[in-house]
Amino acid sequence: MTRYNAPFEIHVHGDLGLRPEVAFEDIQEALKPLWKYAGARSLSDGAASAYDDEPGIRHDKLQHMLHICWTVSGDEDFRQNLDDLCMGLNELVASGGVLEVTFNDAEFDEEEAAGGATSRDDFLMLFVGPTPAAIMQVQRDLLIEDVVQLMERHFEASELNGVIQEIDRLFSERFDNLVNSLELGKPPRGGHGGSGGHGGGRKPRHLH
Repeated sequence: MTRYNAPFEIHVHGDLGLRPEVAFEDIQEALKPLWKYAGARSLSDGAASAYDDEPGIRHDKLQHMLHICWTVSGDEDFRQNLDDLCMGLNELVASGGVLEVTFNDAEFDEEEAAGGATSRDDFLMLFVGPTPAAIMQVQRDLLIEDVVQLMERHFEASELNGVIQEIDRLFSERFDNLVNSLELGKPPRGGHGGSGGHGGGRKPRHLH
């Protein structure tokens, strides 16, 4: 469905490794927040991007990969779909992965920028994974990549081991705190009945 006068062109990009048993029907259900927003009736109908030079949404069955390079016209309400999108993908991916979502201000006129006008462009990184540990691992890897790339302008790579170790320590603390918080939701060992649920099976929607 074409949204005339939509304030944004929204681009979703990512390459996600899937579990081998994942079927097309599973992918279609997980990506329903995308293709339904575009006004399609199915993933096959909504997999094409708004731009012909973008591959859209593709499932590589042999490599068990989901490739997304897909643009749709929309508004801020697109953000409401992101939690459901990440929760659905958490169930399908084999390891941690990243989705990049870019909001390009379609109404911004560069000539107006000279008069002090500002663009409403925005950028989000969404993390998905089969477990909290998998999500934190990909967050850690991306952060180290960014930090090393920045600091190698001033230091040799061999001098950055301490920085990497500190980043690892911070993520270890975050993971331990998450595990401890989930442990609080467990019923006492040997207990019978009760209203407490098992929190350990819950998966995060996404971490910014």
